[in-house]
Amino acid sequence: MLMIRRSKEPDMNRWSFPGGKVEFGEGIVAAVLRELSEETSIVAKVEAILPAVEAIDENQTGAIKHHFVIVPVLCNWVSGEPVAGDDANDAGWFSPAEASKLELATGFDIPAMVRSAISAVPQRNCA
Repeated sequence: MLMIRRSKEPDMNRWSFPGGKVEFGEGIVAAVLRELSEETSIVAKVEAILPAVEAIDENQTGAIKHHFVIVPVLCNWVSGEPVAGDDANDAGWFSPAEASKLELATGFDIPAMVRSAISAVPQRNCA
């Protein structure tokens, strides 16, 4: 899976998936492909939109600092090599086992999102 190390808060210097804000009037698929290209230089095609996840970040007093609704989108690589850009200071391909050893973003459950993506991939007969 493709991951980026975030260059900005929240979760600065932690590993997460490429992503960002949807621009006014932009659809989810267009936003995903644009953000993917801006942050990693990867070109992909969308395979499935997965269930949304909320990420609420509170400060030490319990006040909400950030509240995001994350719409995970499963994509298939088309071309390009991961190059960090925009809001990333590193980018690369990782297996789930390798990713579990990274310092992951804490705003949402990345391992649960990976499990959801894996279950959304149709089983393929590789005979």
